[in-house]
Amino acid sequence: EFDYLKSLEIEEKINKIRWCPGVNGAHLLLSTNDKTVKLWKVFEKKVKCVANYNVEPQGWRAGTPPPATAKSGSVPNGLGGSRSTLAPPPGMKDRFKMASALKLPTVSCTESVFTARRRRVYSSAHAYHINSISLNSDRATYISADDLRINLWHLDISNQSFNIVDIKPSNMEDLTEVITSAEFHPSHCSLFAYSSSKGNIRLVDMRASALCDNHAKLFEEHEPPGSRNFFSEIIASISDIKFAAGGRYLLSRDYLTLKLWDINMEAAPVKTFRVHEHLRAKLCDLYENDSIFDKFECTLSGNGENIATGSYSNLFRVFGTGAGTGEATLEASKTPQKHTRNQQGAKTTNRLTGLTTRGRRDGATKRAGEEGTEGSADFSAKLLHLAWHPKMEAMACAASNSLYIFYA
Repeated sequence: EFDYLKSLEIEEKINKIRWCPGVNGAHLLLSTNDKTVKLWKVFEKKVKCVANYNVEPQGWRAGTPPPATAKSGSVPNGLGGSRSTLAPPPGMKDRFKMASALKLPTVSCTESVFTARRRRVYSSAHAYHINSISLNSDRATYISADDLRINLWHLDISNQSFNIVDIKPSNMEDLTEVITSAEFHPSHCSLFAYSSSKGNIRLVDMRASALCDNHAKLFEEHEPPGSRNFFSEIIASISDIKFAAGGRYLLSRDYLTLKLWDINMEAAPVKTFRVHEHLRAKLCDLYENDSIFDKFECTLSGNGENIATGSYSNLFRVFGTGAGTGEATLEASKTPQKHTRNQQGAKTTNRLTGLTTRGRRDGATKRAGEEGTEGSADFSAKLLHLAWHPKMEAMACAASNSLYIFYA
């Protein structure tokens, strides 16, 4: 694909994927790259083949006379020899007069394959890179967000969208923050939340106005006085947000922590989870190799009892949200090493310790320490993408070019 406005080629990659309600036994999903959102239909297709042909006699091609036989008469050919008389084999005329001798071809299914077809393309609506898409609970609309704008789309209309959030200043030199993620509320179709690089989350009600410049609620945790430094704003930038299934709680991920928010309490998060706190002393090195700008996703289990996020060395962390629950560190590799830690002597829940690998593709095997290989973290092996099944105790993790399925 090519961006004709900026004369740049659009990179061939997928930034986000979201499932849509299926139709007629087929699955629908939305995918987006930096500029374009596409709707795909994924379905199982049976490969059919035709068998049981009405085979003609051997050596007799359609439209040509039947071959001669040894019993047929011969006539001189003018060259001192003789040529065969073109006559059908004995009984052939009678054979094809019988309807029972005809065979009707039949169609049979040999195997099933999965096929993806593009149904719609939603393009030319974003001037900046798209970072997130989210399907509405009404199952008819969705939002797409880039660095400065959020657009509202209808799934059936690909050539028109509505701009509902625009934080672009009149003078780009006055730009102080960008949008990093956006997510619809799971049950209220008029509510959505979006996060920014300043570390705050805004909850917006679309019923208030057509252009949602004013937020309904602002979730932000202020830093203690005197603790701010050069890296404070970088590590405070929120890379991903997710609503819990019930819609009351909101999970956010910044560089070092996971935070669980109650949408009824804006002052502070309900709970803060330290993902890799040991990297705080290495922020200078992480800034030099650009690892400090990595965008890790977060996810919640269907029942909201557990949350998870990725880390380095192909590790991911799983935390229990309830009081007295523990945490686990697991590795997405061919031979995963599981390490559990207890908080204040509490026992790790069975569901955390039961997470084991189910399906995988071959990938590099790495040994993990208890705190995510504190001394030798591999910053080139990062687990950025993961998703929890909405109903099952199963989770998918993407590490480099491999996909791993874990279940409890």
